[in-house]
Amino acid sequence: MRTLVFIALVFFGLGTVEPLSNAHAADCATASDQSTLNECASKDYAKSDAELNKLYKEIRGRLSDQPDAVKKLVAAQKAWIVFRDAECDFSSVRSQDGSAYPMLIRMCRDGLTQTRIKDFKTYLSCEEGDLSCPVPPKN
Repeated sequence: MRTLVFIALVFFGLGTVEPLSNAHAADCATASDQSTLNECASKDYAKSDAELNKLYKEIRGRLSDQPDAVKKLVAAQKAWIVFRDAECDFSSVRSQDGSAYPMLIRMCRDGLTQTRIKDFKTYLSCEEGDLSCPVPPKN
């Protein structure tokens, strides 16, 4: 009897949750169910967050000989994260009890993270002598 239940689970896809999940998430462009949309938004946000962290580390590396600037960068980034999360919590408040809430939160965080990425890229491409730029040019 256990064998029949296992075969039925596998046959109907219930025993293969991981492959179905990966196949489902593979095509975010045509996603139509909320679970997949949530997963796609999570992946986009994770990708942006990874890029932001990479740029943050690069900026921190360029400031390594300026402890006061590093301290201010760390404080600014911590404050920015608090702002990002609070802003997204607020902007998504009307959907907080719905199934789209995780997607809306992640889309908001992704959008604000993309803006921060642009800021960081600007800092990393400043010209020598630009006193309005907090990050020294690459040597």
